[in-house]
Amino acid sequence: MNANLYALLHAHFAEHADQPCVLIPGGPVVHYDDLDVASARIAHALRAAGCNAGDRVAVQVDKSWEALALYLACLRAGLVYLPLNTGYQASESANELPYFFGDAEPKVIVCRADTLDAIVGLRPQATVMTLHGELASSLLARAADQPSTLDTVQSRPDDLAAIVYTSGTTGRSKGAMLTHRNLASNALTLVDYWGFTRGDVLLHALPIYHVHGLFVACHCVLLSASRMLWLPKFDAKQVTDQLPHATVMMGVPTFYSRLLAEPDFGAAQCRSVRLFISGSAPLLPETFTEFRSRTGHAINGERICGSVGLPLPGVAVRVVDGDGRPCSAGTVGGIEVKGPNVFAGYWRMPKKTREEFTADGFFTTGDTGEFLPNGYLKIVGRSKDLIITGGLNVYPREIEEKIDALPGVSESAVIGVADADLGEAVTAVVVPKPGEAITEATLIAALKSEIAGFKVPKRVHFVDELPRNAMGKVEKKVLR
Repeated sequence: MNANLYALLHAHFAEHADQPCVLIPGGPVVHYDDLDVASARIAHALRAAGCNAGDRVAVQVDKSWEALALYLACLRAGLVYLPLNTGYQASESANELPYFFGDAEPKVIVCRADTLDAIVGLRPQATVMTLHGELASSLLARAADQPSTLDTVQSRPDDLAAIVYTSGTTGRSKGAMLTHRNLASNALTLVDYWGFTRGDVLLHALPIYHVHGLFVACHCVLLSASRMLWLPKFDAKQVTDQLPHATVMMGVPTFYSRLLAEPDFGAAQCRSVRLFISGSAPLLPETFTEFRSRTGHAINGERICGSVGLPLPGVAVRVVDGDGRPCSAGTVGGIEVKGPNVFAGYWRMPKKTREEFTADGFFTTGDTGEFLPNGYLKIVGRSKDLIITGGLNVYPREIEEKIDALPGVSESAVIGVADADLGEAVTAVVVPKPGEAITEATLIAALKSEIAGFKVPKRVHFVDELPRNAMGKVEKKVLR
């Protein structure tokens, strides 16, 4: 049996290939057979560009249905898909895209037209193309005359399907390796758990460089042969207008706080929606409560406010103390998970993989939490120094290094501060050098050219010194 994820997806939608899949307000309707043909042609074009099974394809493009077809093409051809946040900078000084390209060594890079020249210079060993356009540098132009059919590559369950770079405890991004088994297991479980059927319409306003938007959302639709309303990005007014046509909405907590800020948003817009899902970051209790009061819907279905619910079927979760012993209900400890959906390890980092997986195969998440008496899990904090802002991970050390290198800065500390909109707002606390006059505006402006926008601090506070413990470590809890 072919374990390739595309083979699984195709088996579920093939019978309904003439039905709509992607509905673009003000744009085209893309049917399942359109996706099948487009992904076949793109897969042929990638092979013509020199890609063989196991090669990496890095993608940093704006959201479009063709970008979804590119992802499916990589699956079909046995390639490893590498989605990259569109906010990542191409400059050598930022060391965002240069690091990813150097670490993953992609055979092909697909980018936007405005970054094409810069990326060609970063990775001359790769074939660099835009997605759209009529020139030879466009992947879709190269794919236009390719065959419309393709035999999906035979894949084993543990073959890599994607690498997703995430923040880590050292400040260096780590490539989380996702196999065909990982993605298939998660998709099958969620479709069943959330009750997706052909009649569902998912409102899709998430980015597709993100696990939530690309894997969770799209896989649920493709496996159930349902449809999705495809929005280029989240806009509260547009989402409010489109919700009456949807049955499911997926989002990050920021989506829900921004909907609640809309004066016209309420139960009337939600009358056809059977399920609201929030993920990628903690949902504030006040957002959960206000949303239920305004709409009559509980985000994520039957949940206890402040908890993340029960472990998914087939997934083991445990809370352990410092010695690795299970904690009783009500006792806070480290959260560990194990299951077929848990990523296979870190790309080219075997030592880090061994450090973060236990001898019996549990992944040490770095979160701390407790089980409630009814079996629900409550996350109370993170042992890893990580900020989750708007559903995106930010590692403070990377930003601190950029700030400390700026003229007039003695040292800095970056923290996440509770924010009703973003969940956590990236906030910098800076100690200026004696006699130096630095402003919040100039510091933020300098960082905007160095790092992705979502990493740039929303606020900067200036202090004479940072609070430290007896060992000299900055006490970020005190700063918060």
